[in-house]
Amino acid sequence: MGKKVSPAAQQKAAESLASAISKIDGVSAEVDTRSSGTQERHTVTGTCTPASWRGLAEALASKHTVDYCSMITGIHWPDASDKTWEVIYHLLRTGVTDPDVVDGVVQPNITKVSALKGGKVPLEIQISIALPDTRTPSVDSVQDIWVGADWNEKETWDLVGIDFDGHQGMRRVLNPHETPVGYHPLQKQHKLRYHGYEEMYDDAQGFRRKPADAGKVK
Repeated sequence: MGKKVSPAAQQKAAESLASAISKIDGVSAEVDTRSSGTQERHTVTGTCTPASWRGLAEALASKHTVDYCSMITGIHWPDASDKTWEVIYHLLRTGVTDPDVVDGVVQPNITKVSALKGGKVPLEIQISIALPDTRTPSVDSVQDIWVGADWNEKETWDLVGIDFDGHQGMRRVLNPHETPVGYHPLQKQHKLRYHGYEEMYDDAQGFRRKPADAGKVK
């Protein structure tokens, strides 16, 4: 019984996926080799135009068995020359399937990892989408494709202010519900900062109130 996918098999699968999605208009991908300290792992990293994002996401899910959105990173780049906003989707091809149930008993999935090939090889995928200078940054939602995108898109909008077109039920999830419309704390103009590790945020940029533990060392 193999315990982990070999680096060679993973590299081959990553190269195949990067090549396939690079054929989509507006998409460019390559293999990024990283090390955990004990083993190399090969990650597919790519860039995608906003217009091509939805089509790429659908292809990843339906043709390349990418089944999980683990995280979304939203970034405000007010001083950058090539982009003002950026969304990075962190995706996984886990290869995990629902187990069979026999007479009410769940049967364990037993996989010979060393025998996995092609679209069954687990992979990490990272897709970066640069957005133009705008007061209303947005990109198509993929909430309906990967359930993991639901919370992550909410969080990215709440903190950074990047909207996701088509997302159902968008709402604040980390900031208070009474947060002023248009206030997203990780936009750079707010200049939130620590004060000697003693205060949580710059009150002038918050809601004109101090946390209950203000003045206490965190």
